Amino acid sequence: MTSAGDRLFGRFDAVGAWRRLADASVNYSRDEVRRPAWNFDVHRIALPAEPPGPPTPTGSWTHARRMVRDYEFSPPEIVRALYDPTAPLLGRDMLLEARFNAIHFYCGVRVTEVVDETRDGTDHVWGWAYETLDGHLERGKVTYEVVKHGRTGAVEFLATSYSQGAPALGPVTSLGWRLFGRRTQLRFYRRCGQRIRASVEAALRGEPVPPRPARRVGDLVCAPSDAKAHRLDALAIQRISPA
Repeated sequence: MTSAGDRLFGRFDAVGAWRRLADASVNYSRDEVRRPAWNFDVHRIALPAEPPGPPTPTGSWTHARRMVRDYEFSPPEIVRALYDPTAPLLGRDMLLEARFNAIHFYCGVRVTEVVDETRDGTDHVWGWAYETLDGHLERGKVTYEVVKHGRTGAVEFLATSYSQGAPALGPVTSLGWRLFGRRTQLRFYRRCGQRIRASVEAALRGEPVPPRPARRVGDLVCAPSDAKAHRLDALAIQRISPA
């Protein structure tokens, strides 16, 4: 019998694609990253504030940290992720499903940095970053952080990135990326901010967040936990390599 988790990716062998990421490499060199060929983005979203000082155990920062840790902030209508929750966060491979209407692209990323530090003596920061792997639609790095400003009590979600479309996309994919890629990328960041703020506000009201356990595909977890299978997913055009 096919499980609900298996149906999340239609007929695509997502587990097999995830396993193959172990042999993939980051698809760019940091020496290449410079303007104007690359996009540099900083997206901030204010979360409910806390009293000044360190993060509180049941406060906004703690709830947001959990959402970032588990990739629960990602909007499932745009990007879903498949990963092994038992693997260490640093070095973790994630298979992302980027959904462009009836076309679903499967791209790999690897967590290459974990942030857990105090800045300016009072600001508590936790987060992580992933970089794109061979076959990804893009090249670049995204860092997601939750920041508690100790002096003021302000809390924010911060996404910083540099990126460009992968050069060898193929003619059809290149055209689609030029028309929709950048716009979808910015919409993704905007929706991430909206989702994490709504989730933190719900958690502070005492609601269960997320409301249900994440779906599983074999031993792997699909994030976010509210990702659902749709009847038309089986008819989507599914691409594991943009070329």
